Amino acid sequence: MKEGELAVKKVTVDTLKSGKPDQPVTGIVTTMFPTIPVIEEAVKRNSNFIIAHEPTFYNHLDNPEWVPDNAVVKQKQQLPEKHKIAVWRFHDYCHSLSPDAISYGVAKKLNWLPYFKTGQNILTLPTQSLRQLVQHLKSSLGIEVAETEKPEVLIVGEVSEWETAEYIRDARAFGSNMALIVLGHAQSEEPGMEWFVDWLQPKLPNLKVTHIPSGNPFVWL
Repeated sequence: MKEGELAVKKVTVDTLKSGKPDQPVTGIVTTMFPTIPVIEEAVKRNSNFIIAHEPTFYNHLDNPEWVPDNAVVKQKQQLPEKHKIAVWRFHDYCHSLSPDAISYGVAKKLNWLPYFKTGQNILTLPTQSLRQLVQHLKSSLGIEVAETEKPEVLIVGEVSEWETAEYIRDARAFGSNMALIVLGHAQSEEPGMEWFVDWLQPKLPNLKVTHIPSGNPFVWL
């Protein structure tokens, strides 16, 4: 927080989900979601501090009792406890950095930094076809399938299908060329946590900081 010049938030989800504040740190891993494979890989790397952007326990507030006595939640609680892994969520403060770590990391991954301006959500890109844009997004972010609704283009990680997608569909029915490209939440924000390694490592030269991608939760058939 000191390095990022961030003010303390009175209400935040950026808290420890496992581990103790005073435990020695052997190594740091950044990731999008602290999935079981990510935790297991962190153990192999002898990295006992995981910094995750999204929830550990499947709800925004990370309340493990949102479904009381849930077997999956209990097993997930036990895994980091067994290996003395601390999991800290880095969401609210992540988006408070200047530039926003996720936005900057994604722009860097896409080679769009020349078009990126801190604090602005709109990028003006060179003229290209929708197909070219989709192929660039897929290849840069490692996405096998991108859902698209054809041109001007709104690129999103995710949508409520009954809101944005329906708006785009009706707009097109009225003759608009507006397009919607849905990348998927995990893969559209993962580059931000990958870039955070570059931000954090120089500040902790005595610790190894690495990134473990949590990957796409979906399997395409």
